[in-house]
Amino acid sequence: MPRFAANLTMMFTEWPFLDRFDAAADAGFRAVEYLFPYDHAPDAVAARLQRNGLTQALFNMPPGDWAAGERGLAALPGRFAELTAGVATALRYAEATGCRRLHLMAGLADPADPAARSRYRDAVLHAADALGGRGIDLMLEPINGRDMPGYFLNDFAAAERWIAGIGRPNVRLQFDLYHRQILHGDVSMALRRLIPLTGHVQIASVPARDEPDDGELNWPFLFAELDRLGYDGFVGCEYRPRGGTLDGLGWFAAHRDRQEPAG
Repeated sequence: MPRFAANLTMMFTEWPFLDRFDAAADAGFRAVEYLFPYDHAPDAVAARLQRNGLTQALFNMPPGDWAAGERGLAALPGRFAELTAGVATALRYAEATGCRRLHLMAGLADPADPAARSRYRDAVLHAADALGGRGIDLMLEPINGRDMPGYFLNDFAAAERWIAGIGRPNVRLQFDLYHRQILHGDVSMALRRLIPLTGHVQIASVPARDEPDDGELNWPFLFAELDRLGYDGFVGCEYRPRGGTLDGLGWFAAHRDRQEPAG
C-alpha cells in the first residue's frame, strides 16, 4: 500500500509551520515532506518529527531567492558557489531530520543553452557526490511549464537522459503524477517503465492540483498500480486542499490506519 507523506507547505496551512507536524500526525500521516525548512532551526524541525513519530520523506535544497521568483540554481551560470553552500545547508537539515532524499531544483533557464546544460551537469554531480557520501539520494523532478514557466527540467525523457548520463547510483527520478499528466500524459505506462529510476512519487489532481479524488486521473487504479509495481517509497501529497485540510481527507480514510513509516 502506498506510504503517504503530507506536504506541509501545501497542506495544514491553517496551522503555523511547526504545528503542522502535530496536525499531520493527528490526522494519521506517518511521514511528511515540504518545500523548504530553512526558516526554522534544524533541531526545531527534528524535535517535531521525533515527538510525533514522523519520518521526513523529502525536502528541497535552497532554491535561491524564492520570493523574487527564482526556482533553483543548478542550471544558472555564475551561481555555483551559492549552490554548493546550499547543498551544505541542506545536508545539515538532512542530518538533523534523518531525511534520505533531497530535491535539487534546476532553475529557470533554456534547456538548450550549452552554458545552462554545463552548469546543470556540474551542479548535479557535485550534489550527488556530496549526498552519496551520506547515504542520501538526489532527486531530479521534471516540472510542467504551466505551473513554472521557463523551468529548465521540463521533460521526463530529458530527466531520464540526465540520470543515465550522470551515472551516479543515488541520482533518482522524482515522479510527480500531476506534472507527468500535464507534460506528457500516459501516466501508467510511464510508471511501469520508469519505476526502477524512481526514488519519490508525488500526487495531486489534474488540472486543479487539489485532493487526489477527482480530475483526469483514476486514483484508486494508480495507487494499486504502485503496489503492483513494487514501489515501496513515499507518495508525497503535494496538493492544495479545496477547503480545510481536514475536510478534504476523505480520500485518505481508507489508508489512514495502515500507514507505516518507511526508511
